[in-house]
Amino acid sequence: MNANLEKINGYSVVNVLEERIDAHNSAGLKEIFLHLIEQGEADIIVQLDRVRFIDSSGLGALLSGHKNAMAKSGRFILAGCKQQVVSMFELTRLNRIFEIYVDLTEALGSQN
Repeated sequence: MNANLEKINGYSVVNVLEERIDAHNSAGLKEIFLHLIEQGEADIIVQLDRVRFIDSSGLGALLSGHKNAMAKSGRFILAGCKQQVVSMFELTRLNRIFEIYVDLTEALGSQN
């Protein structure tokens, strides 16, 4: 998985640098989330502004990250989703589970 990490305002921000999250790279994304949570970083923002496509394995990786962050009383936030990706969350009704924000600035300003 091609991604970079940065720390902003107490959040670990995972910037996904891929156009697709699918069976070929979703395991790598899941590992990134597990590593962060094992290091005590349970407040995670996933920046998805470059992602144009996500399949069921990509959704599974995000769900795994969400579940593990919640288990540590953290927050797992998605930011910068393109309409195609938002449509997939709506189709699967996962938009009811994830906190989804228009961009990183909005996500950092949220106080849920």
